[in-house]
Amino acid sequence: MTGSPIRTLLLWCPDWPVLAAEIVDGVPATGPVAVLHANRVVACSERARAEGVRRGLRKREAQGRCPQLTVVEYDPGRDARAFEPVVAALEELVAGVEVVRPGACAVAARGPSRYLGGEEAAAERLIEHVAQSCLVESQVGIADGVFAAGLAARAGRVVEPGGTPAFLAGMPVEALGRSALADLLRRLGVRTLGDFAALPAGDVLARFGFDGALAHRLAAGRDHRPLAVRQPPTDLTVTCAYDEPLDRVDAAAFAARALAEQLHDRLAGHGLACTRLGIEAVTEHGQELHRVWRHDGLLTAAAIADRVRWQLDGWLSGSNGRAGARPARPTAGIIRLRLIPDGVIAQAGLQTGLWGETGEERERAHRALSRVQGILGPEAVVTAVLGGGRSPADQVRLVPWGDERLPARPEAPPWPGRLPPPAPAVVLPSPLAATVHDTAGEPVVISARLAVSAPPVRLVVGTGQPAVIVGWAGPWPVDERWWAPAEARRRARFQVSLADGTALLLAVESGQWLVEAIYD
Repeated sequence: MTGSPIRTLLLWCPDWPVLAAEIVDGVPATGPVAVLHANRVVACSERARAEGVRRGLRKREAQGRCPQLTVVEYDPGRDARAFEPVVAALEELVAGVEVVRPGACAVAARGPSRYLGGEEAAAERLIEHVAQSCLVESQVGIADGVFAAGLAARAGRVVEPGGTPAFLAGMPVEALGRSALADLLRRLGVRTLGDFAALPAGDVLARFGFDGALAHRLAAGRDHRPLAVRQPPTDLTVTCAYDEPLDRVDAAAFAARALAEQLHDRLAGHGLACTRLGIEAVTEHGQELHRVWRHDGLLTAAAIADRVRWQLDGWLSGSNGRAGARPARPTAGIIRLRLIPDGVIAQAGLQTGLWGETGEERERAHRALSRVQGILGPEAVVTAVLGGGRSPADQVRLVPWGDERLPARPEAPPWPGRLPPPAPAVVLPSPLAATVHDTAGEPVVISARLAVSAPPVRLVVGTGQPAVIVGWAGPWPVDERWWAPAEARRRARFQVSLADGTALLLAVESGQWLVEAIYD
């Protein structure tokens, strides 16, 4: 990969989900407001933060800290629809605006800085214009690359050219926006982006995979998009004309999904994935609409469909709520829709599929597995679906190939007693009976109050040879269906590591030790 990050200006509207709820639904953003997704706070107002509400809190804890809290459900379509007037206002001054996500958009800084008298002057002019046009407060950051510009916008900074690596070095690894990666890095002693950037790129790729390698480039101040993206062939663009103009949001959403799936399939057939999407529409009166959405990862078919749906919703809904918001609703329905993969990553940057390359090989695999099912029956080929549950066995459901992949239990509930990550690599279909002994050779027992009689030092599985336990953690209690005595189940679980390097998940139920799973 070669190239250098583009000098980027990014405009960010703080607490945008809260502000969008005010613009669209009339929820006052000046009060204590929290936007929730999957029962956790994803955004909150300034009043709510003053009462102790923070992102990531559960609904009950947030309401406990702020009893007057107004709770709003997260709606990305609403956020995108309300953000459309802000993007339109920016396009009155600058060209080539890219929507990063609802609430943030970026543009190459070179043009605005030359036209408006420098980078700082351009930032002030754009903030003032958005405030006057849409009555929306915003902040602007300028740096080398979109990622760094986004962090600079949160501080309202203009990072000097070439100073982006130094600016990023002191940032915590959580700034990457990858919670699982950040948690793992902290456990490895890597706490800042500077620490992460100092690691060898080859070792990062081998340990954390392709997404980790992209995050490593961001931490070093090297935006990955200009390095891996090439201009796609012209035949990747998909277009659809409609005899009946699309003037309703529901009809447009249906059309958007079909066209998005067509684009994704065409890209997959060429071994490509989209990172930046252009959306063009033509109305019955000849009005042309255009918007570019970008993404810091690979856009799936569902992600492409969502962005097209959000954009069509923004266009067809027109201005909402605040006086002076723009643009107005188109004067006629949409008769032609076009999706342009404005940025793609070649297959070399993608993980190879189980049966070879991506694209056509997937269809060959599907036909082969369907044929096996025709010979041996539907249950002969199954795939795993993750869901909710307290134990690893409860969280996996095997479904026949081709069936709808629905989890057996919803993943959203908190599931008290659920084991912390990482998950075991192998879950045994039937737990194995075992015994655990202390240093004196006596069986280790667990009391009703979860007190361990003695530290476990030796494990015997079935009739096998004793194994030395060198480390252990627990117990984690699980008390299920206590309200139904006939179905109640109470057990305690332990994680143990053996002298030969094996790690196991053990459970104690009715005085019997069981081996439930094996860690990698």
